[in-house]
Amino acid sequence: MRHVITGAGSGIGLTLAHRLADRGDDLVLVARSESRATDLADTFPRAQVLVADLGDPGTLNGIGRQVDGGLDSVVHVAGVVELGRVDRLRLAQWEEQLTVNLTAPAVLTRELLPHVRTGRGTILFVNSSAGLTANAEWSAYAASKFGLRGFADALRAEEVDHGVRVSTVYPSRTATPMQEKVHEQEGRTYDSSRWISTDTVVDTILHVIDLPPDATIPDVTVRPVVPRPGT
Repeated sequence: MRHVITGAGSGIGLTLAHRLADRGDDLVLVARSESRATDLADTFPRAQVLVADLGDPGTLNGIGRQVDGGLDSVVHVAGVVELGRVDRLRLAQWEEQLTVNLTAPAVLTRELLPHVRTGRGTILFVNSSAGLTANAEWSAYAASKFGLRGFADALRAEEVDHGVRVSTVYPSRTATPMQEKVHEQEGRTYDSSRWISTDTVVDTILHVIDLPPDATIPDVTVRPVVPRPGT
């Protein structure tokens, strides 16, 4: 099997890339810079690494020409978050989150669709519980994730006749470097043991992309078994 992954440098994306590589699948990883590409190539020597900055979606134009043959999945994991009240968020913070979390996945999907159609594969968006419910100080991030949800729904309706499956995974708070940053912004102490592990989220992703061709899971939410205070 052959997969494209964004965000493979850390967190959920890194865990997913390791799990797929360990079982012998082929990887195409998207890196935001040459230095990050070098790091990924060192970690995953069998992978094809493409350089494109999701913060500048124009760099994704034509990236599909660098990929040969069909794809079994494209997994959009990369994302950014910047918390803040609406009356304090700067334009740059809005633009960065909408660009990286929504526009870039849309452009990359467009570029890779011919390959996914050939492979009759799956496009999977790692969204967030913030893509289902928006809380105070999460406005820009939630807006980008609500938008990504709508994009996935429209794409699913468009691609069904091409045999392309479109799924969205909505993890609640997961023990990643992004979550650590969120805790810093919230002024809270970070304890990774309180949150869902990246392996648990990746188990869900693998279940979705490994489904037999007679079924699909359009949406799946991953939450802690026991509600945690203050979350």
